[in-house]
Amino acid sequence: MLFSVFMLALRSVQRNMLRSFLTILGIVIGVSAVITMVTLGNGATQAIQNQITSLGTNLLMVRPGQRAFGGGGGGGTAQFTEADAEAIAAQIGGVAAVAPQGNTNVTVVANGRNWATGVTGSTNAWFVTGNWKLAAGRLFEDDEQRAGAAVCVIGETVRREIYGGTVGQTGLGQQLRVKQFSCDVVGILASKGQGGMGDQDDAVVVPLRTLQRRVTGNRKVGTLQVSMQEGADSVPLKASLRQLLRERRKLAEADDDNFNIFDTQQLAETLSSTTQVLTTLLGAVAAVSLLVGGIGIMNIMLVSVTERTREIGLRLAVGALEREVLLQFLIEAVVLSALGGVVGIAIATGASYGLSMLMAVPHAFDPSINLLSLLFSAAIGVLFGYFPARRAARMDPIEALRHE
Repeated sequence: MLFSVFMLALRSVQRNMLRSFLTILGIVIGVSAVITMVTLGNGATQAIQNQITSLGTNLLMVRPGQRAFGGGGGGGTAQFTEADAEAIAAQIGGVAAVAPQGNTNVTVVANGRNWATGVTGSTNAWFVTGNWKLAAGRLFEDDEQRAGAAVCVIGETVRREIYGGTVGQTGLGQQLRVKQFSCDVVGILASKGQGGMGDQDDAVVVPLRTLQRRVTGNRKVGTLQVSMQEGADSVPLKASLRQLLRERRKLAEADDDNFNIFDTQQLAETLSSTTQVLTTLLGAVAAVSLLVGGIGIMNIMLVSVTERTREIGLRLAVGALEREVLLQFLIEAVVLSALGGVVGIAIATGASYGLSMLMAVPHAFDPSINLLSLLFSAAIGVLFGYFPARRAARMDPIEALRHE
């Protein structure tokens, strides 16, 4: 019986294809909007997590001043030293690597080309804390770091702008003029692309002592990058780090910290949770159109019941039960809404893929949201189709047969 009722409902939908399409339009728009919004939101969340992860694994960034970025403690705030990095690595458990880092902006020149970029001075630990890989070449030798040798490792953007060509074929082993001195390019970094702080590949890395002696002319270290071991608890580690730095910087108990500890993992969690809230909000707003589509289905089903009054009366007169008539119109409403859900999923798949490419975020396909949207659209058919179906089932056969 269920199969025959389903076929009757399907034939009724086929008899009025244009009306059926217009009926499900609200469901189509609602389902496609919800899936697209959620997919793009998940993609944006994943992009944020990837960008934060690209900065380094379990990374703590320690900077002078009381704020993480800009205007911390003013120009008089004491900088760090290499000895601070060595003390952290030696005295704090759970630390994988510590990289003292200095930065400045320069113009690099080679092959008749010049490019304004940032030069970073650090040790080989910098490549560990920043999760950097080499596309070609090598890192710094120990004696090169101790002596402040004129060697450098460059990012893909610098390589492309200065040398052009393909990674591994140009740039490596050539000379690059950095401010007043020329250095040998001994390594080329694998590309990371854009990050939360701009183009991560636009960088020149030299040994820390090379930067101090040949570029900045001082022994200052602007940042300490501390990479935690996998599974290490950041809360006690940061507390130990804070206590050690306060002792080394000779701060009294009543003094405020003249440095800050920036946890990239906490930033990732905060940004991800914010994005998820916005995604949920946008999905809820888009879901309102599903209710509008349900109202449209109920309206058209009421019209259909009125048009088919004599058919309903005839079925009831020849022995059809009320529940069979109820089931027929209910299935018809569910078929309409489920069909709208399927079409909406197809449209959303294409739209979310295209928009993900346009927005340069991962296409985070989630089967569960597609299945949930389909089930919700079918539930809309049950909810809004029940009243018209109940009205059809409770008709008086005699009055229905008299209907003109």
